[in-house]
Amino acid sequence: MCGGFTCSKNALIALNILYVMVGFLLIGVGVYARAASIVTNLPIVGGILACGIILILISILGLAGAVKHHQVMLFFYMIILFLLFLIQFSIASSCLAVNSEQQQEFAEEGWNRVPASMHKQVQDTFLCCGFNSTNTTGNTAAAAEESCEAVNKQCCVGAYDINCQCPPCLPKLEDKINYAFKLCGGLGIFFSFTEVLAVFLARRYRNQSDPDYLPARAVFPHNYIY
Repeated sequence: MCGGFTCSKNALIALNILYVMVGFLLIGVGVYARAASIVTNLPIVGGILACGIILILISILGLAGAVKHHQVMLFFYMIILFLLFLIQFSIASSCLAVNSEQQQEFAEEGWNRVPASMHKQVQDTFLCCGFNSTNTTGNTAAAAEESCEAVNKQCCVGAYDINCQCPPCLPKLEDKINYAFKLCGGLGIFFSFTEVLAVFLARRYRNQSDPDYLPARAVFPHNYIY
């Protein structure tokens, strides 16, 4: 019977196994991004690794509670997963609601906070100079200007204009920034609803009785005299 004790148990175990696989996938993506990414020190890489580890730990808690039908484990699993759903749904909704101007503001704020070495990596990769103008500004203007001079030589190979300069980086990064926001928002919404399903299954399974469990009964001898 679907919806019974065995069905709820198997569904909860299968869902948590899926979460473990997704967690390892996130860790693999984070490790690959740290090892082979063009920009290797972005905070998002550490965030991906942290999300993967947290998801695996929560899934292990859910698996242990589902296998043992442990009331306390299932209770904390439900609470943690519901809080994770609220946080993830809020962040995902914010990512989908951000318009292009806000995305540019966030990107520019991040550009101004990262060191000049990060600017040089992006500029050398995309053959651009500065964020939204060719005038590089920042707390390390000398190093940034030097990096722009180096990349301008690559952009202006064979050019007759002595004032030739590389275009700013924002037009080349705009599509990638928008894609990242939409992708994060869509995946966050999808997985947040799977977390609601897991909370519902855990609550249903927790309140069901195990048909193989025999409750304790007191046995009195027949000749017992009150």
